[in-house]
Amino acid sequence: MQPGFSLNSLSRLRDEALSREPWKVLQIMSEFVNGFEKLAAIEPCVSIFGSARVPADHPVYQKTQRIAELLANSGFAVISGGGPGLMEAANKGAFAGQGLSVGLNIELPHEQHGNGYQDISLNFRHFFARKVMFVKYAAAYVVMPGGFGTLDEVVEALTLIQTGKSRRIPIILVGSSFWSGLVDWFRDTLIREGMISAADMDLFEVLDEPEDVVNAIFRHYEYRGFEPSASEVEALLNL
Repeated sequence: MQPGFSLNSLSRLRDEALSREPWKVLQIMSEFVNGFEKLAAIEPCVSIFGSARVPADHPVYQKTQRIAELLANSGFAVISGGGPGLMEAANKGAFAGQGLSVGLNIELPHEQHGNGYQDISLNFRHFFARKVMFVKYAAAYVVMPGGFGTLDEVVEALTLIQTGKSRRIPIILVGSSFWSGLVDWFRDTLIREGMISAADMDLFEVLDEPEDVVNAIFRHYEYRGFEPSASEVEALLNL
């Protein structure tokens, strides 16, 4: 135990933490309520993910911006994490197009600061509340190159769809050279070891061109429309 740190001090800190827990619940509730109120009437939406560390002169930034603008001009609202890098590119493209640009900002010690291309801006302290908003209101996921945060989002979406906890939506990984190693690992390790089934590889696709991304989303909904079915509405309510 550190000098000057007693069991009484530890007990006091624990009691203070416990006294704050009920207020944390109210804070979490407020994030959900605010998100539901702001996003429920916006549809259809596409959530775009990608690294916060990519500069504006990078080809992937420009591709992300192009995809978002095409989606906006095709009638979609675009949802991003609201921060810099490829999140900014997504909001910038939507902002330049004819659809709404939505940012789900998260409070972080570094990296995250809101970009200036958001028609609707929401702020979250809790990743899990923010992730519910990404999934609940998305008609598709477009996943650009990124790090742990991007991987977290795409794997959670795959898990929710695989387990039937969320409706089936297009999940598109953009950039075959970037994603090929992960896809090979899925195929060569996860399937071989029996951790996923071969059919799970159909839950996503890998594309390179912005126009192909938009076409893939429309192709998915060609015969069913963007409105969720009754069973899908129920699943989303229980997400």
